[in-house]
Amino acid sequence: MNIALWIAQGLLSLGILYAGWMKAVQYEKGAAAWGWVKEVPRSFVVSVGILELLGALGLILPEATGIARVLTPIAAIALAAVVLLGALFHISRREYREIGINVVFLALAVLVAVGRL
Repeated sequence: MNIALWIAQGLLSLGILYAGWMKAVQYEKGAAAWGWVKEVPRSFVVSVGILELLGALGLILPEATGIARVLTPIAAIALAAVVLLGALFHISRREYREIGINVVFLALAVLVAVGRL
């Protein structure tokens, strides 16, 4: 089970790192790739990106170092909330194509949260 959780943590962390990086650091590329980015305040997009980057680190570092391991499931729960809210945002905008990755990330986050608790 531990190996499966590490795989889930790795996949989720990589996906969230990519999304967070695009939002926080490469805003212009994110705006070009995702149409919704242009329609919400830049500060909001960058803030969400920073939170995603911190969450991705929280998925890996506590468990890998053995320091404050309780932070790993907390990070997974927080990321599940972010991804769920993102899915609801896309539903409200009728961007159904965007929801698939949210569902995958949500499933991985819930798996990590439950498995590491």
